[in-house]
Amino acid sequence: MMKSFTYAWELYKSNLGLIALSAISLIIAFLIPVFASLPTYNDMGGIFVRTSSLYLNLNPINTAIIIASVIFSLLFISFASVVINVIAKHSRTKTSVKTAVLHSLEKYTGRVFAILLLYSILIFAVNVLFFWTNYSGIITSIVALLLIPIFFYAPSSVVIDEHNALRAMRASAKFFFKDIWNFVAWVIALIITLSVIDFIVIAISGSVLSSYIMLVISSIFILPFFLMLQGEMYISRFKLLK
Repeated sequence: MMKSFTYAWELYKSNLGLIALSAISLIIAFLIPVFASLPTYNDMGGIFVRTSSLYLNLNPINTAIIIASVIFSLLFISFASVVINVIAKHSRTKTSVKTAVLHSLEKYTGRVFAILLLYSILIFAVNVLFFWTNYSGIITSIVALLLIPIFFYAPSSVVIDEHNALRAMRASAKFFFKDIWNFVAWVIALIITLSVIDFIVIAISGSVLSSYIMLVISSIFILPFFLMLQGEMYISRFKLLK
């Protein structure tokens, strides 16, 4: 994990220009739901849904706005993930990012988008289906946890292995269980980073502005680095690159 962290940090510092491109995509992705109607809201730089509002505030127009916002958000997130994984792949293999690779960005983004959309649909469906049981939060969390192995490394697999969506999800699950402690360390590091920075931002700006400031900070600094780290962790399975 420490080697992956070191590589990710070095790549992050040396590729700030391309990472800025992904950061712009992430900012757009997270801002889109903010301007959509209920039930979306943001906290600690993330976008969430108020499930109870689905039954109180929705009408056909609101529904269309929310669906469109989620789709476009996932599309921008997919593009950012692809750009960062392309940087990781070609930096570690010491190859240049040629025109052919840039032309493949659309293909990679489409595959990653399909993966993220499937994950979002599954989580949303579980949340809504079990809402009336009063256990939807717990059940949704359990399902989300069970699905993580299939989806966590899938975007990296799409770019690094050039797999289609289904093969990428299988590869993700295989590598996830092979070295699960990398994922645990990644989650702990992300939680600590978000919590500390969120606490500092709240102390400086107050709770009203903090969520929007965190959205920008997360998009520009935190998430690009952790996406880079995620790609480095996946690349680490190649012994020749260790």
